[in-house]
Parts: sequence; structure tokens; C-alpha cells
Amino acid sequence: MEYIIGIDIGGTKTAISLAGTGSDIPQIVDGIRFETPKSGYASTLQSIIDNCYKLLDNNGILTENLRAVGICCGGPLDAENGIILSPPNLPGWDHIPICRHLEEEFSVPAFLENDANACALAEWKFGAGRGCSNLVFLTFGTGFGAGFILNGQLYRGANGMAGEIGHCESFWHGDGNLYCPVGHGRSGSLEGFCSGSGIAELGRTIALQYIQQGRQVSFCPDPGNLQNITAQTIASAAYAGDEAARRVYRISSEKLGSALALLTDILNPELIIIGSIYTRSTDLLREAALRTMQEQSLPLSCSACRVLPSGLGEQLADIAPVCVAINSL
Repeated sequence: MEYIIGIDIGGTKTAISLAGTGSDIPQIVDGIRFETPKSGYASTLQSIIDNCYKLLDNNGILTENLRAVGICCGGPLDAENGIILSPPNLPGWDHIPICRHLEEEFSVPAFLENDANACALAEWKFGAGRGCSNLVFLTFGTGFGAGFILNGQLYRGANGMAGEIGHCESFWHGDGNLYCPVGHGRSGSLEGFCSGSGIAELGRTIALQYIQQGRQVSFCPDPGNLQNITAQTIASAAYAGDEAARRVYRISSEKLGSALALLTDILNPELIIIGSIYTRSTDLLREAALRTMQEQSLPLSCSACRVLPSGLGEQLADIAPVCVAINSL
């Protein structure tokens, strides 16, 4: 059997997966996660190399059985030439030829892709998007980005920057216009509402407002707990019926719906797949998001488009970088 190593480089953590290629869907054999060093790319690159060898050794696999390496991370990057440019969540990673480094180390081809594009490929080939020719994948995790499969091909755009929908401004004139969380470096952006950090920031704003009004907030009993708020703590409170928490997720879902309408009208996809937070909290987000999408998009385009959570679920993060290599071999 041949094997592929998949590497997902994030601002807070790096995940490495070892996958076998002997079946229709890549079989994840083993994986390692570690905190991404803050000291720059050199220490992270060395940690990646060391942990790749560790995965191979732990599973008794020789480097001769390694077929390729797939890498994904946030942009901007030059996928064609395997160069990470200057991602905001990876300070110090300026024009790093990551593919060349790994090819020289392991003597196999290495391929690089934007993380949203990698997820789109994985869902298209092995997840909820199988059989589709036109689909969009939305990350809805640490950030809010889009990957496009158009006419049966991955679409990157003129210089690899397609899909940065998180930077777009939200136009939905609802309750959320009272708040302007910052995401993708822009106040009031879609990422400011449709990401883990955006939901947490929105939750802090609404929690403080409720506390100052003398109203109880289960996920933040007093102002001293504001910095401990996360998207997950708000979701747990929302499922338990907390009014402030449900308001946070309603605002986020309406902004998500605005993004869905924008993508539906411009691209006319047959499917939009949403990962991470949406997959884990579909019941909190689906209804208002779909209602807003229907209100804002053209009826004919909307009727042709389904919206689904990730079909690969929690496996997506492991399979996505592996698919980068599979798609390029």
C-alpha cells in the first residue's frame, strides 16, 4: 500500500495525518497535532518534518512507501509554485517555498492549497458534494472562507485569491447591525459574524449589554468572565435556552444567510456545504440562515441550491490536506 501525508498548518495548531490510498476513500491511519510555534516558520517546519518521521516510524512505514505530501493553510499563497506568501495568522511566513522544503526532505512530490479549497476538494470527492459539478464550501471556523468547485474543477481565481468572502461587508439590515465585530481585519465583515472569534466577540458585546441591564447571562455571570467566552460556551448556553446566547447565534445565522444569498445569486451553485461551527451547531444556525437566504436571493437560483453541513464531519480536517495531494497526482 502507498501512503500520503497530509499537513494542515494553522495559526494555533498544526495537524499531520497519515493516510493509506488502497480504498475509494483515504483511510486515516494515524495523526499528530501540536501547537504551531510562534517563533516563525523554521521551528514549525522542523516540527512538521520530525512529526512526519514519527508518524511513519510509529506505524512501521518506510519512506519508500510514501507517495506524496499534501499541505493546506490559510492564504495568501501561491499554490502553483508551492509557496506560502504572508498569511495573517502565520507571522514570519513570508514567501516560504514549503513544497520545495518537503520534497527535498522526503523525495516525493508535495502540493499546496488554500485550506478552504482543500476542504472543497475533500467534500467534492468524498463527502457531501460527490456527484456535483458546481458547489461552494464555507469554512465557518477560525475564519470564514470559501472554496469553489465550478464546472467540475477547482477554481482559484486570477492569482489564487478567490473565495475571500469573509472580507466582504455584511448587508443584512437586522439586529446584527447594532454590532460590528471585526473579522479579516474589517469591522462589520462577514467573518466578524461567521467565525469562532466573531461569535465570541459578538457574545461579549451582547453579554455586557445584558449584564448592564441587570439581566442574567448563563455563559457570562459577571463582566470578569467576558474574556472566557467562546463560540462553544455560547452554543452550549443557547442549546440550554439562554436568551442572550440564542440572540448571538440568531444574528450570526442571519449574516450567514446573507452570505449564502450572495453566493447563490453570483455563482448559481447546486450545493453549498458549511463546515466546522455550522456542522457542530446546525440546529442553532440552519433555520434563520435559510430564511435569510430565501429572502435575499433570486427565487430561481435559491430553488436550485441545497445547503448542507459537512459530510465528512470531524474527519474533514484530516482528509482535506490528503485530498490536495490526491487531486494533484
